[in-house]
Amino acid sequence: MRRILIVGGGYAGFYTAWKLEKHLRRGEAEVTLVDPRPYLTYQPFLPEVVAGSVEARHAAVSLRRHLRRTRIVAGKVTAIDHAHRVVTVRPADGAAFEQRYDLIAVTAGAVTRTLPVPGVAEQAIGLKHVEEAVAIRDRLLTAFDRAAALPGGPQRRKLLTVAFVGGGFSGVEGFGELLSLATALLGRYPELRRDELRFHLVEASGRILPEVTERPGRWVVRELERRGAHVHLNTSVTSAVDGHVTLSTGEAFDAGLIVWTAGNGANPVIGRHTDLPVDDRGYVVVRPDLRVEGVPGAWAAGDAAAVPDLASPVPGARTVPNAQHAYRQGKLLARNIIATLRGREPKPYVHHSLGAIATLGLGRGIFQYRRLVVTGLPAWLLHRGYHVLAVPTWERKVRVLAVWLTQALFGRDILSLASVQHPRDAFVAAGRTVAGAARPGHANGLASIPQVCPAAGKVPEIR
Repeated sequence: MRRILIVGGGYAGFYTAWKLEKHLRRGEAEVTLVDPRPYLTYQPFLPEVVAGSVEARHAAVSLRRHLRRTRIVAGKVTAIDHAHRVVTVRPADGAAFEQRYDLIAVTAGAVTRTLPVPGVAEQAIGLKHVEEAVAIRDRLLTAFDRAAALPGGPQRRKLLTVAFVGGGFSGVEGFGELLSLATALLGRYPELRRDELRFHLVEASGRILPEVTERPGRWVVRELERRGAHVHLNTSVTSAVDGHVTLSTGEAFDAGLIVWTAGNGANPVIGRHTDLPVDDRGYVVVRPDLRVEGVPGAWAAGDAAAVPDLASPVPGARTVPNAQHAYRQGKLLARNIIATLRGREPKPYVHHSLGAIATLGLGRGIFQYRRLVVTGLPAWLLHRGYHVLAVPTWERKVRVLAVWLTQALFGRDILSLASVQHPRDAFVAAGRTVAGAARPGHANGLASIPQVCPAAGKVPEIR
C-alpha cells in the first residue's frame, strides 16, 4: 500500500486529504496529515471573528472530525529529506521522530512576514490564526472598559488608539471590521467621545487592496476616512517601542493595539530545511500539474508553492497566495495523485479569478469582477453569501448562518473574555488572599492552610 504524506492542514492540505478519502479505493493508499494545529483555519472569517460577527470556533474546521480515514499527526515538520522519503516531525511533547512516505504533498502554507522594526516583536499581534483574531477583539473590548474608568489624558488616548500595519486584504478587512465594532461600542460607553477614538492604517505602497484596480482602491480609502480612520499611504513604521508608533513621515502616536498584517512570507521549513527545489522567495517550484519540478513522488500546492498561473496573460506569472487558489489546488492535487497511482496523466491547474471581494465592516463592502464594481451593502451581502458557501462542510455553514441570524435579532455580542488567556490568575490570586488572611488559632476552618510560596507562585498542597 502506498503511503501518502501531506505536510500542512490548511486549505490545500485539508482539501487534498478530504478528496483523497472520497476517491481512493480501499487498500489503494494510506494518507497521513501532519500539522501542529488540529484544525483548518478559514482565514476569510478572521476579520469577522475580530468583530464578533462569527464565533471563533466556527472559523475553524476540525481535522479529526472531517478526515475520518486520514491519520492525523499533531506536530510540526521541521525537515524534509525527499531523497530518503522521510520527514522529521516535532510534536508538542516528547522527542522528534521520523515519518516515512512514498508520496509527499507539501501544503504547509505561508507565515506572517515580519520586518526588523524595533518594538514590533514585543508589541504587535498578527491576524493569521483564530487565536490572534480572538485576542485582538478581547484587547479592544478590554481597552474600552479601562479607558471608561480613566480621566481624559495620554493613557486614555493610548487605550483608544489602534494601528494596523499592512493594506492588503487581511489588513483592510480586519481594520474595517474592528473600526465598525469600535464605533458601535461608543453607544455603550457614554464616558467616551467619538473624537477620542483613533484608528491608523499604515501601508508602505501608494495604494491599498492591490487585488482591486486603482479607482476602487481609492474609494475604500475615502470610505475609511469618512468613518474617521487615518490612512497613511507611502508610509512605513520605523519604531513601535513600548507602543509608541513612529512613522517614516515623522508622525508619531501611542497605540494600545498594534496589528501586523504586512504580507506573507515563505514557510521557513520549506525555504531552508528541504532538498526539494525552491525559488528565490523560498516557495517550492512546481509544474502546472502541481508536481515538483524534476522530483518524482513530490507534489506541492497552496501558499507554499510557486504554481504557474496559466490563466494569466503575463508570461511566467504565479498564482497569488489566497484561499481561492489554495482550495482549488488542493482538490486538483488529490485528483492528480490518484490519476498517477492509476497510470493516468495529471491535469494542469487553470483557474480564472472569480473577482475580489472584501468586507469593510457591518453592512459595508466592496466587490470587483473585471470592470464591474459593487460597493456598500450589496457587496457586503455578496461577501457573506460567497464565504458561507465556500467554508468547508455543511456543519460549519449552518453554525455560521445561525450566528448571523442571531446577531440580526439581538445585535453584537460585546463580551470580552480576555481573562481566558490567563485562566489560572484568579485561582492563584484567591489562594494568596486566603492564605494571607489565615492566622493560627482562627476558628474559620482555614488556619491549617499554609502561606503561598512566593518563589514558585503556586499554592502548596493542603494537608
